[in-house]
Amino acid sequence: QVQLVESGGGLVQTGGSLRLSCAASGRTFSSIAMGWFRQAPGKEREFVATIAWNGIITYYADSVKGRFTISRDNAKNTVYLLMNTLNPEDTAVYYCAARDNSLPSTRYTEYHDWGQGTQVTVSS
Repeated sequence: QVQLVESGGGLVQTGGSLRLSCAASGRTFSSIAMGWFRQAPGKEREFVATIAWNGIITYYADSVKGRFTISRDNAKNTVYLLMNTLNPEDTAVYYCAARDNSLPSTRYTEYHDWGQGTQVTVSS
């Protein structure tokens, strides 16, 4: 099992940037894929980005491609989500998740451990 703690959320104006962090402990972080998901009020949880164990393979949702960047520092057991050019449609609770596998996945059902979430609010 992996314990995950997100941080870095907050309130930002349209066009602004935020960097989310997710600190992991427990299972060997460097061998597992990680992902970011988000859930807006009244909507289902949706995929945002995922990264393989070595940081080389990444996938993004079309809605964030070119604006968001996922990265990881295995020495610090941390995964990041840099979010640029934010807009109100990005407002949601953002969740960090860990797979029991080294390869990335866009499906939330394939993630075994989840953080508590961090709120991101983008004002217009």
